[in-house]
Parts: sequence; structure tokens; C-alpha cells
Amino acid sequence: MSTPELQQPYDVIIVGGSYAGLSCAMQLGRARRRVLVIDAGQRRNRYASHSHGFLTQDGRAPGDIAADGKRQVLAYATVSWREGSARQAVQTADGFEVTLDDGGTVQASRLVLASGVVDELPPVEGLRERWGASAFHCPYCHGYELGQGQIGVIASSPLSMHHALMLPDWGTVTFFLNGAFEPDAAQLAELARRGSTLERRRVARIEGVAEVVLEDGSRHAMAGLFVVPRTHQASALAEQLGCAIDDGPMGPVVRTDETKATSVAGVFCGGDAARAAGNVAFAVADGAMAGVAAHRSLMFGVAQAA
Repeated sequence: MSTPELQQPYDVIIVGGSYAGLSCAMQLGRARRRVLVIDAGQRRNRYASHSHGFLTQDGRAPGDIAADGKRQVLAYATVSWREGSARQAVQTADGFEVTLDDGGTVQASRLVLASGVVDELPPVEGLRERWGASAFHCPYCHGYELGQGQIGVIASSPLSMHHALMLPDWGTVTFFLNGAFEPDAAQLAELARRGSTLERRRVARIEGVAEVVLEDGSRHAMAGLFVVPRTHQASALAEQLGCAIDDGPMGPVVRTDETKATSVAGVFCGGDAARAAGNVAFAVADGAMAGVAAHRSLMFGVAQAA
């Protein structure tokens, strides 16, 4: 359900109503600024049944955390909500104009992008169906719950070395290279030092909870799997506005300074869209910083670019 919208133009439009966007809206709502949150309801962690590592919320369903956040944010009279997507954004003489998926437009003095990223998984049969349930990308978010059992790392690129070297702290690791790359001598020595076992045979599919079936029919029952996905920006707005975008290790990342200001004056960005690795706690911190920075720029009449 959408909330009644306040009179335009808004002080700030926030694109994305997940953890970063909600945290940003909280700061601005408490500053009594007129805020519109535009959200399409596509949280990156919507496939996960539980969220971990966020203080006071450990083990809760991520959708429940987001729903509580939305309820708390909308208790502030100057915050309104629009369900849907932002399709286009342009800079105007007075700030920014955002075109919505229904063709309508909204205006604001400042713009915060909290639209996140989309995960691109390697083409392994059965992997996508288990994403967020028994196949993960963040050891800190999901490693503990595997109970120090058998953990499979399915290589997607040389970056998967990071998982293979980290995860022995959470269980017994088998590193399925799957033809993605071949470790050099130094990497092999590091893997041996950490106790990770290598498996060079190709992965045919994933069955059951997290059973890796190889091309020769052999099977490896795992408590859970980890994969480094490629990512792409969930929204084209940063590119449309001309924000500087860097090549991150997993995909494009919007460049920001320590206040979450982008290279375009008046545009801020927080959450997974602006960092190479993310979780709920990082997103909430980014959103708070972006909200405070956007408010300061409104107070002092400065929309400084990073």
C-alpha cells in the first residue's frame, strides 16, 4: 500500500526502500524533511529465510526486518512511499526529476540512490533454486549456521579463492574449481595451509539440500555452498545521471566519498550499489550516512560532489 504523497517538490527522493533506503529515510524523517521513498519490493536478500550479523536482529527473517523498518519510517509525517520503479532521472535547475514506471514524475532537491545490485550466478543446474537457502555469498551472514560441517565452494572466477581461504573457519571446505580457473603454486600452498580440499572434476548439478553431483556421477553431500556472483546495478539511474562508476571485484560500483556523495552534486548513494561487499549492517550504516549528508547539504545549501 502506498502512503499519501506530500506536496512536491520533495526535499529528498530515495530510490530503493530496502535497508539502506529505510535507514536514510529515518534520518531525514527525524529532521522533518519531506521525503519520498520509491521502492519496487526487490530486496537482494529476499531469497534468504534468515538474516544474521545485524545487532539486535540476528536470526530474524529479512522481510520482517524490512517491514518493521518501513512501519517505523512511515510513522514520521514527512515521509511518504511510492510502490514501483524509478525509470529515469535528470538534473534540473532546482534539483532532480524522476520518472516513474507509470509515466508520472516527481521532483526533489536531492536524490539518494539505494537501489542495490542484482546477482548473476554461474550456470550450474540447481544453484539458483537454492540461492539464499543453502547456497550463499557471505560467510559472515550464513557460515555459522552450517555447524562446522562440510562446506562446498563452487568457483566462478579467481575471486573464489577468497571464499576457499576464508571458509575453513566455519567448516571443512571442498573447493570445486569447475573449470573456472586453476590456482597457481602460491595459491595451492595457501589452500593447503588452510586445509581446503581441491576438486577439479566439473560440477554437473546440485541436488537435495546442497549435494554436489559431478560429471562422472560422484556425489559430495554438503551442509551448504558458497559462490561469488557477478553483480550488476539494479537501476540505471546512476549511469543516466553521469555518476562515476568503478569496476569493483564483482561488478560495477557507484563511486562515493566518505559521506556517500557521488561525483554528481546533490546525488548520494548507499548500500550494495556503492560497495563491493555488503550485508544488512553495512547497508543500514550507509543509509544513515547518506541521509545525514543529504540533510547537511540541504541545511547549508551545498550539494558538493565527491
